[in-house]
Amino acid sequence: MKVLLIILAIIILIFLIMAFIAIIKKPSSVYKYRPDEKNPMEGKQVRFIENNDEKENADGVRGHLIAVGTSEHKAGVYEKVFKRILDVILSFGGLVVLSPVFLFLSLWIVIDDPGPVLFTQKRIGKDKQYFKLHKFRSMKMSTPHDKPTHMLENPEQYITKAGKFIRSHSLDELPQIWDIFIGNMSVIGPRPGLWNQDLLTAERDKYYANDVKPGLTGWAQINGRDELEIPVKAKLDGEYVKNMGLGMDLKCFFGSVGVFKGDSSVVEGGTGELNKRVEENK
Repeated sequence: MKVLLIILAIIILIFLIMAFIAIIKKPSSVYKYRPDEKNPMEGKQVRFIENNDEKENADGVRGHLIAVGTSEHKAGVYEKVFKRILDVILSFGGLVVLSPVFLFLSLWIVIDDPGPVLFTQKRIGKDKQYFKLHKFRSMKMSTPHDKPTHMLENPEQYITKAGKFIRSHSLDELPQIWDIFIGNMSVIGPRPGLWNQDLLTAERDKYYANDVKPGLTGWAQINGRDELEIPVKAKLDGEYVKNMGLGMDLKCFFGSVGVFKGDSSVVEGGTGELNKRVEENK
């Protein structure tokens, strides 16, 4: 009995320490003190306007977003209360239980290609608020930093040996458990898009999929990943929002377990690269 009480006390202490750190780190993870980095479309409904004279964005299209109104999404009790409670419990448990895996992968990454273990990306969160998403570094330090993976020439040349393994088994996403713990993400939800994926953002707005917290995994992820076209992916994200509840979250959670065995739907370069391969095969 004493041993169980000691273990419980240690777990509670760890939780309190992590919660304190999370409170301190939260403002710096959402560009709170950097107004120049904030999303001008935050909290607005948007539409994508094609314009071939503009620079190609991360979706491989040219154009820009315009504001067309405000969101009409109404969050229910499950989304506002119970989902957050589940996120805190599951993310804290995940951080504790997977700590040996975090340590092993961190050492492997540094040995394979010396440099930072983690890297951050500006992603679109709830209500289009930008936040810093964390991932295990899977690419070489020499990789160009101003281009998304799918816009690199032969992206596989930049992936480390460790990175190839952790990407194929989706282990590079594990640091996002921390993003869930501090409240920028949820365990289940639409995958957070890059800040300059304007077409994806606009398509998701049709289904209110930008009005909920992005997730570590979601309905689109278990129904196909990089092989999905953007409109299809956005529609699936919309189906999740429409049917959000404990049953839907459990279906997504257990449907995602197999991804760690290896996922053939992950294509280096994303949808654009997949389409290129299809054309080459033709």
